[in-house]
Amino acid sequence: MVGLPARGKSFIAQKIVRYLSWLSIKSRCFNVGTYRRQAGASHPNAEFFDVDNKEAYKIRQQAVTSAVDDMMRWFEDEDGVVAILDATNSTRDRRQWVLKLCRENGIEPMFLESWCDDQDLVLRNIADVKTTSPDYKGVDPELATTDFLQRIAQYERVYEPLDDKKDGDLTFVRLINVAQQVVINRIETYLESRIVFYVMNLHIKPRCIWLSRHGESIYNLEKKIGGDSSLSARGLQYAQRLPDLVRQSAGDADLTVWTSTLIRTQETAQHLPYKQLQWKALDELDAGVCDGMTYEEIEDKYPEDFKARDEDKYEYRYRGGESYRDVVIRLEPIIMELERQENILIITHQAVLRCIYAYFMNVPQEESPWMSIPLHTLIKLEPRAYDTKVTRIKANIPAVSTYKEKGTSRVGEATISSTSSCNMLTGAPEAV
Repeated sequence: MVGLPARGKSFIAQKIVRYLSWLSIKSRCFNVGTYRRQAGASHPNAEFFDVDNKEAYKIRQQAVTSAVDDMMRWFEDEDGVVAILDATNSTRDRRQWVLKLCRENGIEPMFLESWCDDQDLVLRNIADVKTTSPDYKGVDPELATTDFLQRIAQYERVYEPLDDKKDGDLTFVRLINVAQQVVINRIETYLESRIVFYVMNLHIKPRCIWLSRHGESIYNLEKKIGGDSSLSARGLQYAQRLPDLVRQSAGDADLTVWTSTLIRTQETAQHLPYKQLQWKALDELDAGVCDGMTYEEIEDKYPEDFKARDEDKYEYRYRGGESYRDVVIRLEPIIMELERQENILIITHQAVLRCIYAYFMNVPQEESPWMSIPLHTLIKLEPRAYDTKVTRIKANIPAVSTYKEKGTSRVGEATISSTSSCNMLTGAPEAV
C-alpha cells in the first residue's frame, strides 16, 4: 500500500484480504502500525511522525522491518500467495527497499496507492479512524482530529506519489479519490488483474448492508431442504413486520432490495416500499437429487454422501447440485456489484447468506457452512476502516430452526457450535 494517512489504505487492504481469502486464495495483511504499537508506541502524537525525530524514526523503522520479516516467513513457512504490507510507504526510497527485498525472495510486488485531495472524503476518513484506530482509543474526538491532521502534515513533507514516468518500470495501481480515476501500470498477471478489477469497484463512503433470510416457509415446517415453497403463516407475519424493522434500523436512508428468484424471498419482500431487483445468483444452494428431502431421508437414502458432506461441508457437492464453493463462485458478481453500491438489503437463503456474511466478516471458508443464521432476524453490517459492526434485530415472531449440527440429521439449535463465527449471530450487537 502507498499513500498518506486517512486515505482508506487499511480499509482497502482488509477488503482485498477478505475478498481473496473468500476465493480461497491464501492472503494476509501485515499492518506496520500494529508492529509499531507492539514496539511501545501505542498512542503517539503527531511529533512522533516527524521525519527529523530520530528516536521515533528508529521505532518506525523497527516496525516496518519486523512486519517485512514476518511477511517473508509467512511466504516461506505457510505457502502464502498474497501478502499486503499496509503502511504509508510514502517515499521512493522506501518503495525501492521493499521492491529489492521482495525480488531477492522471489516475490513480485505490486504497489497500490490511494491518492486523495477531496478534503470532505479525508475528513470522513479521519472521523472513522479516530473512533476505530487503536492509536486514539480513549482520546477526546476533537483532540484526535487535530492530532491526526498534524500527523498527515508530517507525512506530506516527504510524500512522493507514484508517477508513471519516474516509476514506469513498476507494477502499480493509483486510485485517485477512491475510484474516481484509476491509473494502471504494467499489470501482467491474472491475479494482479483480478485485484485491480476488485479495487476499481470499491468505495469508502459510509454505508450499511442489511441481510435477512426469507420468512419461515412451508418446507421449513416440513424440515425439507431446497424447493420453491411459499411462506408459512408465521413467515407471512415476518414479511408484514419487516418494513418496520428496516425503517427502525435504516431511518430515511435510500436503499435497494435484492432478492433471489424464488417465491419465498419475493413474498418476504412484498411489503417493502423500496426498489427491488431479483438475482438468479442469490438462489439457494442447489441440493440436486436431494432437493425437497429431509436430512433424515438423505441420511437413509444416501448415507455415504451424508457423511461426506459433514466431513467437508464447504467442498461437498450434492449429486447433480452444488457445493458451498460453487455458491461462492456464482456470488462473485454479486459481491462486485455490492461493493459498488451504498445501502442494500439482501433477502435470500441460509447457505447464500452464510457465504455473503463470511465475505464481510472474514470467516474461514471451512467454518462458514456451520454458521447459525436464524429465521426472522434482520442483520445490519456497517463496514468500517478496522472492523465491521454487526447488529441483529429480531422480529419476535416464532420460527422453526433449520440449523443442522455436524454428525446428526436432526435440525435445531439446542447446542450450536461454540466457534465465534456461530456465536456472532446469537448475542448482543457487537463490533467484530
